[in-house]
Amino acid sequence: MSAPNYTSVIATVVGPDRPGLVELISKAVSGHGGNWEESRFAHLAGQFAGMLRIEIPEANLADLEASLNALAESGLTVSVTRGGDDGESGSGNWTTLNLSLVGQDRPGIVSEVSHALAERGINVEELSTEVESAPMSGELLFRADAELSCPSDLALDELRSALEAIGPELMVELSASD
Repeated sequence: MSAPNYTSVIATVVGPDRPGLVELISKAVSGHGGNWEESRFAHLAGQFAGMLRIEIPEANLADLEASLNALAESGLTVSVTRGGDDGESGSGNWTTLNLSLVGQDRPGIVSEVSHALAERGINVEELSTEVESAPMSGELLFRADAELSCPSDLALDELRSALEAIGPELMVELSASD
């Protein structure tokens, strides 16, 4: 008997937040021989939202999808997509950078930041954003933390200048990841 052929899938989950949702999802995964590899979940505007990567025997995939889709009875919307190649995009040498931004919030700031990154061939690997009140003034501050995959010949000073040009009070911190 040969070893099962495993496949990687990504499941996205959204629904009204309440205790026990992660347990429902994990039972469906483990009940079909799947291995929960990694996940990101958050409470957003009263909703439970997230995604997870599962390694599952190919023969069990259809049953897993059916079990996850049955979670609609619990108010969850689930979408399952096969994973792709986990290699770096493009060719050549890549480096990983951590980006932290803080500045006055306004509509369009994410669009402007993502445009500056895409224009330089930078891939956003992870992104976390929030809006919070400034400690002294109470004005709304936009905060973003990202892990970026960048061409190794990227000019960091030029990237920093381009990001700082988005807003007069935008503070930019770039650091290489180990």
